[in-house]
Amino acid sequence: MATEAHSFAASVGPLPWSQMDDTTKAQARALVGRLTDAEKVSLTAGADAWTTTAVDRLGIPAIRLGDGPHGVRKPHDGAGMSMFDSHPATCFPTAAALGSTWDPELVRLVGEALGRESAAHGIAVLLGPGVNLKRTPVGGRDFEYFSEDPLVSARMGAAWVRGVQSTGVGASLKHFAANNTERRRYGVDAVVDKRALRELYLACFERVVIDERPATVMAAYNRLNGEHCTENSRLLRDILRGEWGFDGVVVSDWGAAWDRMISVPAGNDLAMPGLGRRDDRYVRRALRSGALARRALDESAARILQLVGRHAGATGAGDAPDLDAHHALARRAAAAGTVLLKNDGVLPIGPSGRIAVIGAFAKEPRFQGAGSSHVVPTRLDTLLDSLVEAVGIDRVVYAPGYDRVHNESTAALIAEAQSAAREADVAVVVIGLPEVFETEGVDREHLRLPEAHDRLVEAVRAVNAETVVVLQNGSPVEMPWLDSVPAVVEAYLGGQAGGSALAEVLLGEAEPGGRLAETFPVRYADHPESWLPNGPATVEYRESLYVGYRYFDSAGEAVAFPFGHGLSYTTFDWSDVAVSGSDSSGVGGSSDADVEVRLVVSNTGTRAGAEVVQVYVHDLESSVFRPQQELKGFAKVELAAGGRETVSIQLDRRAFSFWNTSAGAWVLEPGRFEIRVGRSSRDIRWRSTIELGAPGDDGDRDDLPALGSEGREPGDLSSFYRAPSKRAGFPVAEFERLLGHPVPRNVPAGPGEFTLDTAVSDMQQTLPGRLLFRFLARQAVKTIGAPSEAPVEMVAGDVVAQLNFRMLPTVSDGLIGRRGARRLLALVNLLSRIGRGRARL
Repeated sequence: MATEAHSFAASVGPLPWSQMDDTTKAQARALVGRLTDAEKVSLTAGADAWTTTAVDRLGIPAIRLGDGPHGVRKPHDGAGMSMFDSHPATCFPTAAALGSTWDPELVRLVGEALGRESAAHGIAVLLGPGVNLKRTPVGGRDFEYFSEDPLVSARMGAAWVRGVQSTGVGASLKHFAANNTERRRYGVDAVVDKRALRELYLACFERVVIDERPATVMAAYNRLNGEHCTENSRLLRDILRGEWGFDGVVVSDWGAAWDRMISVPAGNDLAMPGLGRRDDRYVRRALRSGALARRALDESAARILQLVGRHAGATGAGDAPDLDAHHALARRAAAAGTVLLKNDGVLPIGPSGRIAVIGAFAKEPRFQGAGSSHVVPTRLDTLLDSLVEAVGIDRVVYAPGYDRVHNESTAALIAEAQSAAREADVAVVVIGLPEVFETEGVDREHLRLPEAHDRLVEAVRAVNAETVVVLQNGSPVEMPWLDSVPAVVEAYLGGQAGGSALAEVLLGEAEPGGRLAETFPVRYADHPESWLPNGPATVEYRESLYVGYRYFDSAGEAVAFPFGHGLSYTTFDWSDVAVSGSDSSGVGGSSDADVEVRLVVSNTGTRAGAEVVQVYVHDLESSVFRPQQELKGFAKVELAAGGRETVSIQLDRRAFSFWNTSAGAWVLEPGRFEIRVGRSSRDIRWRSTIELGAPGDDGDRDDLPALGSEGREPGDLSSFYRAPSKRAGFPVAEFERLLGHPVPRNVPAGPGEFTLDTAVSDMQQTLPGRLLFRFLARQAVKTIGAPSEAPVEMVAGDVVAQLNFRMLPTVSDGLIGRRGARRLLALVNLLSRIGRGRARL
């Protein structure tokens, strides 16, 4: 095949890229032999902010990559990396809302729509989905991720990839890996123990890569256990390619690839947005000197050619997307992801009576995240307009309650809101997190809502007992008024059709189909991340496996709303629950760990509704610490009134296994396990104990060896990790036992000792650092194209404070190259040392 491919490439002109498919890997490898060194090097970095480099001599076109996960963001010509000056596209609900649908098939349909719109916009690779875990509820980018659980994240991410790639457009699975904070994200070191890394932070990527073969995987900004992800050969070559068999392109997050002499051999094929053609000369010199292995460069160039060949033909092909149908799909997804957190009978709103709609978000909604995923919608439904259209203007009275831009209220606004509420039969108060509270580039400091929003709820509830609170936000919030209001609806960030979907849910025309894919703590102080080190140099994942509900359920901590929670407008009955093995001998002592959970779900109410069946596993006899329970299967069922359906959920060997660090493999330890079937992690409706034996002697172990006495896991038998508690915290000594080595130093670099990874925020005690901050703040706002009234202008300083010298080529739009960044770093250190010396004198 290789000989045939070489002959083909040598005997014809430009390759027929539109006809290239997965059988042409050998052709791409052969074509590399026709490239000059300069052409190979140029392929490994972007030509500009969004496109790969073309090789006109051989007819190799450039392809375009584009944001983002919940809508296509293609900046207008000349707009560069602008987050605001882009072509209109359907803005679907963000991943936080899509994750709460627990409906992979619906997410697949959204992916298909995104693929069609990408192709229409000339985008060959769409940058998404984001499947990183929500390790912390204050993560500034949590709205862009599906869940705190790796199974939900993986299944939703796989469905998204499957949908997009069914259109011929490639996906870019991101951000690989352990990218769970925006604070100092460009250089911070995520310190994660091996079990947590495998069982949580890599697991959400693993099944997507193996099952769906995404076109690209995006390497993250952060360091992982000491090495930048774009330079981490253990992560990219050994695990991603070697263990999981990934054969696509690894692309850097924008600006994350600093030195191709290091990143290309490590497995990062494509540096975006590129480091400028001047940097190509440096790479060519490294190639000639042998500092960069030719084989590594050839491998990357071949994979990039495969990417171009597979996906260049997708753009501009097919019919124009049906934007009306996509808007309807966005409305369906928004309703399916809306979670009814609390309802004492006030919802759905009846067919008569007056409705007070209070809160500026009802008229000017928060419907998407802020940052690189910002989409210019094709249209925008608001809750206020949708309710007026549905019930008539005579039934609706509106009061803003607070200022939308500054998130403040006045006595006059509160009085107006109370007046509207007094006149109404039901008051709907729409509040949430403004863009300045929640954006890419900055983590939140707390879980509190704006004070004006909380005050508005309390004021309205004081005059109308029938108060419904609607939340528009991308992640959990504290609710000090929770006990006093009869109904709370979590609408998340519902996209451009979120307003009409929300109106349908409130009026009972649509089911609130969502279930929480993350835990809502009572207060931020209850969450373990709140008291763990987060910067300046490292983020210590001391909680290990105890992320989200894994911690709260294991520690027995109270929560506001548990993982998996969500109410319905109808009622359901579960019956005939049974657990069985996949072989005729049943489960007890079976050598085959495949287990089936079956039950009958019946809608016993008077209207259609959706139910999510969740299956958790508890290991009763583990020799290593494990969380109290872990989600291992789920299914969503939609039933008409009186309908019933048999639900089957399969649990494979992996569902009962853990990562054995000494064996470097997944192991299934023989013993007893409890299967728990519930509506949430705190609402378990059925339990059963099964016993799984060791695999037989036929050698069919599915790559999951049994854990015999010689394979016992050393060093992590700590009683502390077996019984985590808020009182004990997560001491560093226990974490170091788990790591097997001391934690790295977690202190900022001092004046004169700044490194490429030092955040600008850590330089503010020096004059050069302050001058650099001012330059970057101006340049960043210019680069992203923020209009003066845009919310990002209000948080630009916080975003810029996270930047470091590695990011200078990107944020300066090529004005400062890699060599220039090093020289500037040396100058800043020199001036800082001089300034420090003068201060001492």
